[in-house]
Amino acid sequence: MTTFAVVGAGWRAEFYWRVAAGVPSASCVGAVTRSPRKLAVPVFGSVAECLERARPEFMVTAVPWPVTPVVVREIVAAGIPVLAETPPAPDVEGLRALWSDVGPSALVQVAEQYLMMPSHAARSALVRSGAIGTPTQVQVSSTHQYHAVSLIRGLLDAGLGTVKVRATSFEAPLVDPLTREGWTGAEAPRPATTTIATFDFGQGRSGIYDFTDNQWHNQLRFRRLLVRGTHGELMDDKVVRLVAPRTIVESSLVRRQTGYDLDLDGFETDHITVGSDILFRNPYLGRRWNDEEIAIATLLDRTTAWVRRRRTAAVPTGRGRSGPPHRARRGRGAGIGNHGLDSCGGLGALSPTQRKFQAPSPAADSTTVPPTSHRCVAGLDVAGLKGRTACVR
Repeated sequence: MTTFAVVGAGWRAEFYWRVAAGVPSASCVGAVTRSPRKLAVPVFGSVAECLERARPEFMVTAVPWPVTPVVVREIVAAGIPVLAETPPAPDVEGLRALWSDVGPSALVQVAEQYLMMPSHAARSALVRSGAIGTPTQVQVSSTHQYHAVSLIRGLLDAGLGTVKVRATSFEAPLVDPLTREGWTGAEAPRPATTTIATFDFGQGRSGIYDFTDNQWHNQLRFRRLLVRGTHGELMDDKVVRLVAPRTIVESSLVRRQTGYDLDLDGFETDHITVGSDILFRNPYLGRRWNDEEIAIATLLDRTTAWVRRRRTAAVPTGRGRSGPPHRARRGRGAGIGNHGLDSCGGLGALSPTQRKFQAPSPAADSTTVPPTSHRCVAGLDVAGLKGRTACVR
């Protein structure tokens, strides 16, 4: 079992120690908070105190955006691996500065979990199988900024490179009946901003971003995801594809959800299929977790595997003990959110059931991309680009 501690005590931080109780590979040994409070795990007043007393093998940061890079630098300075909640810095300049400071350490991962959610994991497995040919465009209207960009980049397998971004916004009245805190009781519309952006990744690959204020919680707006490919397209949970000459087939992704009617096994996701093929199988049966909890558990499992790999890669010093782990080369395969990750920014290996559907990836472009450009688009505030065009490296 690998131990970790969380910096933060808010809504997101609580996910980690709660979910860790059901993940055999991980154990949360504490939380760092600014003020004393009663939590489900031991509380420490500083990162230094936590490291000295709890001795976690890695740390998770779940603090406000401007605070994250400060805490990440402190943890890396102590030589401890860190999983940083998104975004690791509040803007592109902050991301580049953080990369410059901690990138060569290869001690930092970025906690982008969206492609680990069951529905998105199943869609990703279908796309990687080649069912719709080569993906050429992804349209996302469900979540904001870095999460949406992660879905776009991951489903396109876009990798690194220059991205041309165009964005604009509109304001229109909308009733807002639900927030994270629950029902608002609101019945009258109020102004809500919709931001629309396009991403040109080159080589015929593009993305469309469409997000309205509070769209995560406001159920008066549908969530939509479209993946277009050379031989078909995936729309939410429906797929159309060319399977043979003059043969177009439509199929549906079907989630087996237990607990309905006379199914007494308990309410949870079992698996997601297309036809007889299993795209996703829940590895945490019996926990009764929702999709977000399954994604966080997967993130923790992959983080512990990364930490264990680092530990076993320690270099003998010749003095009967191990020295520091190998330092990965600066660039692809090292540093922030990129050491053992897939192209979407999350900790990357596919599950065995997904691997069955993974089509061979085309050869990577040999063009060298400067390390400082790494994943800047993943943290891009597209709302800040409204009405203009930007090229982001």
